[in-house]
Amino acid sequence: MTATAGSIGKADPAGTVKAGQSVASRIAERLSGGLVRAVLIVVGLFWLVPTIGLLISSLRTPQDMSASGWWTVFTEPSQLTVDSYQKLLENSDITHSLVNTVLITVPATVLVVVVGALAGYAFAWMEFPGRDWWFLGVVSLLVVPVQVALIPIAELFGRIGLFGTILGVILFHTGFGLPFAVFLLRNFFAEIPRELLEAARLDGAGELRLFARVVMPLGGPAIASLGIFQFLWVWNDMLVALVFTKSGTQPITVALQTQVRQFGNNIDVLAPGAFISMVIPLAVFFAFQRQFVSGVMAGAVK
Repeated sequence: MTATAGSIGKADPAGTVKAGQSVASRIAERLSGGLVRAVLIVVGLFWLVPTIGLLISSLRTPQDMSASGWWTVFTEPSQLTVDSYQKLLENSDITHSLVNTVLITVPATVLVVVVGALAGYAFAWMEFPGRDWWFLGVVSLLVVPVQVALIPIAELFGRIGLFGTILGVILFHTGFGLPFAVFLLRNFFAEIPRELLEAARLDGAGELRLFARVVMPLGGPAIASLGIFQFLWVWNDMLVALVFTKSGTQPITVALQTQVRQFGNNIDVLAPGAFISMVIPLAVFFAFQRQFVSGVMAGAVK
């Protein structure tokens, strides 16, 4: 069979051959696509090198770490041991600070998500005097840096007895996390079709039921994204914790910094402590990765 002149250069049903595209250009396109993937893989591996090195270092003895680099474990796997993690569990300062970190991070995240969602729904769909001006006031708080408020709030907490307590740190993180939460969720909730909310109201749903049964399920991706951002910010915070905590209320970030300052040679405790401090937020991120990507994509489309 002979091909007609009009069929030359046309794409086949699978779309593998483009119109007017030469064999050389198709080969170059395939090579460039493979090159991009290879570059991304290499960048990803380099990005993971510090994490892998910290993990391996936490599984080596201080003698091995002082004698050679962590990469030597690939030729001498006998260096691996869990003794450092056993010593970490015996260090009351580190374990207590890890508990403090959970006690600070979880409430600060939950409060920001719940209060931010309620306020975002109110600003998006409820009518009340000065709504737009109140929202502009909330948005203007986004430009206030944390450093500006440290001293005034520390003095206020000192007067009311909250300075140096876990509750004080929670309130500080909640207050500074709410403006972004309200801004993000209000814009997301405002994109919900009005007809859907009106149909629920016609069925007899009140505002709280409408918020819980309609708005919250539809806003799941945005709420998950907000929760991840807030959790990571509070968990990894050191500045606020340095100012507002004392020896008995310090989170893991401050405890590790104190260990470095006081006992510079106890790498057998610092390495596993730093890895645990890093792996927990990574686990939270990967656990909610789908919701996070959905929330980011939804915000980009809208």
